[in-house]
Amino acid sequence: MPKRPTVTVSHELSRPDVWLFRSTRSPLARIRIGAKVLCCVVLVAIVGFRILGNYDWLEAAWMTTITISSVGFAERTDSSWELQLFTMFVIVFGLSAVMYTLGGFFQMVLEGELETVMGHRRMTRGIEELNDHVIICGFGRMGEVLAQDLRHNASVFVVIDNSPERFEAARADGCLCLYGDATEDETLMRAGVERARCLVSCLPSDADNVFITLTARNLMPDLQIIARAEHSNTKTKLLQAGASKVVMPAIVGAHRMERLINRPSTADLMELVTEATFRDLELDEIFVPENCKLIGKTVAATEAHRRHKLLVVAVKHAGGEMIFNPHADYAFAAADVAIVMGHIGDIDRFRSEFGLASVAQRADSTKS
Repeated sequence: MPKRPTVTVSHELSRPDVWLFRSTRSPLARIRIGAKVLCCVVLVAIVGFRILGNYDWLEAAWMTTITISSVGFAERTDSSWELQLFTMFVIVFGLSAVMYTLGGFFQMVLEGELETVMGHRRMTRGIEELNDHVIICGFGRMGEVLAQDLRHNASVFVVIDNSPERFEAARADGCLCLYGDATEDETLMRAGVERARCLVSCLPSDADNVFITLTARNLMPDLQIIARAEHSNTKTKLLQAGASKVVMPAIVGAHRMERLINRPSTADLMELVTEATFRDLELDEIFVPENCKLIGKTVAATEAHRRHKLLVVAVKHAGGEMIFNPHADYAFAAADVAIVMGHIGDIDRFRSEFGLASVAQRADSTKS
């Protein structure tokens, strides 16, 4: 992941994480400076009225308020010349600080920066409320497509990127996003890595993906980490760094091309099933919990095909063994994962009848 560019470039004015480093001419900086000066003037004024005017503390605060607000208290005064000079000082500097602060506020409203500030705060609160979500590191071509697929499947996620252009693209796409370096512990903690169910590192640089995997694995030993690799020799390094799964786009693409050449109908079916925007047909995973109605029942007894129009493609045991096209007399056991294909409504009815949960729901119950 490239290093964060310097904060002096013009497009950084829209980046929420560098407001503290902006020029003092920015509206937010003017408000900060004006507020600090105003606070100093108020404190000095209260102490001055207390000492020079022999007021008590409440009266000194009252004098400060009516003086700075330009309300005034009399056209003539019997106060000493020292107190009169001090009052003029408070009026000049107090009103200047107020006008400077208000000027910054109105400038921020006119430039639309107030909306940016409030949007950043809403986004921060939204990320803090996430639980069992997916963290996408990098909003490039792969990250953008992954975000679209997760959104179609109603999965919650947050995007991390340190490119101003890609960060703005993610925010414009309606994603919860953070500007920062995903190789840093602080950035991942802000993204809620301790509450996440999966982290995906899909940057084009293998070195960055290795560093992100190492960082995330050190923070969360049980987190599922899926990493992208461009070169075959990087796969071993990513697995050693702690990646749960490694995806190589070049190899996946080559396998799909081979299937299109030799098995085009199969390729069409796989594309239909895996297409996120096609919501009618689904290849779903259903977890079999303990004490559910499906335990001990055979594939034939469930009448998955006759009553629910579902095809039981495979069953995965808790130990990881996969049984493809299970026989009709196969009996389901606790912690099995049934892989079924069919229409979404039929899958939901099958799940409801036997009290089953999806793999995502199983992750929720495991965490709780």
